[in-house]
Amino acid sequence: MKSLFLACVVLAALLGSAAHAQETPANVLLVLAKHDSMLAIVDPSSLQVIARIPVGNDPHEVTASSDGKMAFVSNYGFGAYNTLAVVDLIAQKALPSVDLGPLRGPHGLVYVDGKVWFTAEAAKAIGRFDPSANKVDWILGTGQNRTHMIYVSPDSKLIVTTNVSSGTVSVIEQTMVRSGPGGTAASGRSDWNETVVKVGNGSEGFDITPDGREIWVANAGDGTISIIDVVTRQVKQTLAADVPGANRLKFTPDGKLALVSTLRGTDVSVIDVASRKTIKRIAVGHGSAGIVVQPDGAFAFVSCSPDNYVAVIDLHSLAMVGRIDAGHEPDGVTWARRR
Repeated sequence: MKSLFLACVVLAALLGSAAHAQETPANVLLVLAKHDSMLAIVDPSSLQVIARIPVGNDPHEVTASSDGKMAFVSNYGFGAYNTLAVVDLIAQKALPSVDLGPLRGPHGLVYVDGKVWFTAEAAKAIGRFDPSANKVDWILGTGQNRTHMIYVSPDSKLIVTTNVSSGTVSVIEQTMVRSGPGGTAASGRSDWNETVVKVGNGSEGFDITPDGREIWVANAGDGTISIIDVVTRQVKQTLAADVPGANRLKFTPDGKLALVSTLRGTDVSVIDVASRKTIKRIAVGHGSAGIVVQPDGAFAFVSCSPDNYVAVIDLHSLAMVGRIDAGHEPDGVTWARRR
């Protein structure tokens, strides 16, 4: 009877736990807590953490699959680590990590066309992981120091990276190579051409304007923003934006505003894209890092690493209206939309 009673108690506890487990919503905010080595899944409607999943050593950046069911996390360690953590967002559990071999120091991540594209700082390279084949199927060296953040166009033919220590941006485009004498480009193989653009010192956070015409780069060392023309591959303007220690730069979906975080200041700078002027500095804490803008453009979420919370910014009033306790030292953030 005693054993039966204990079994009933255990079963009731398990059923109670299952009943109170919160399912992952169709739209979620993903936040990395570096100090905790955890990925927090946040319900944006309540601003509450509904699950925390372990993601390995020194997680810095996170991206989600296009169907919103998986997340991939870079284990950085300034070159000490060489893995990508993998999370099932529906089951809310960690899956086996990806061993990148000699591609050490993975950092920037983006999911495009069914594959995870990443930077590898210590290898001075970028790579591409194919989840369906469970292997890295492409690598390209940049020849630049601290290749850090990455953008890949929807058709996978244009890649942009920032190279922090070199103070440069790599603009890499896929081209077709002609096949032998008299051959046509269409009959040849594809190759990649890299243009290295010199910008300011400490080029790190960047974004592409929604119309695809410009690359805006926040230079942490200079506190400036370099604007690169995508067609000419040249810096067309440098803004004296006064953002020393700039960490990330993100556009609103309508392309009207650029948000810039900095780990050396208390504010998030808001720049009017048309006038190239700073129109607001929003106080958020003692330093800010990762930024993600809600797809409908209503709110921005900014990781305030020193303060251990994520600031919620209303993009209509341009004011901080809330905070999310996602864990210690939040950094990389992204949005996952299930389809």
